[in-house]
Amino acid sequence: MALKKSKTVRLFGAGGHSQIIKLVLQENNHKVSDVFDDKPENCHSFFKSITVGDRSKYDALSDDGDPFIIGIGDNFQRAEVARFLKSDFETAIHKSAIIGNNVVIGKGTVVYAGAVIGLNSIIGNHAIINTSANVGIDNKLEDFVHISPMAALCESVEIGEGSHIGAGAIVMPKVKIGKWCTIGAGTVVTKDIKDYCVVVGNPERTIRSNEFNLLNKI
Repeated sequence: MALKKSKTVRLFGAGGHSQIIKLVLQENNHKVSDVFDDKPENCHSFFKSITVGDRSKYDALSDDGDPFIIGIGDNFQRAEVARFLKSDFETAIHKSAIIGNNVVIGKGTVVYAGAVIGLNSIIGNHAIINTSANVGIDNKLEDFVHISPMAALCESVEIGEGSHIGAGAIVMPKVKIGKWCTIGAGTVVTKDIKDYCVVVGNPERTIRSNEFNLLNKI
């Protein structure tokens, strides 16, 4: 699955994730027309030309231009940008990714090299399926989810909005993880996880809640 609507794409965010997205687009013979960022301290030296400015001014970015991909790894920041950015969005899918039949992938989502998405899975908008991540069959991932490198979701897993599954973590079949959770690297999740939880270990244990901090940001 590759970009079909446009051969040129704009990027918002000029850090590490955006760098990888640009390379994925180039491998698919697509061009990045512009790169925007409102936090110059986070810009990567990979980008030679960046439009930097105050976030409030980006309301003027028109949906008449090329579609955007938000190249920001932090799930909350990606959601915040998606709220104010007036644009169509596109996907970026590395040519080595394996996408099963009857898979739905939302706008603005990126799928990196070696990732696998099993048949009948639904991936929301502005998600990240990182390098060599494995999303099993019949999975449902909501908007702004990030599945880190080498993480594995077994069959019929559900991941709530904004949750981050750490590198090498394993989520067992039919487990439901709530919204805005953080699952630590290498964690093995065997049971349902409530919203806003920070979970680590094998087997999993909840060490704290992010609810207060996140609700104050939203």
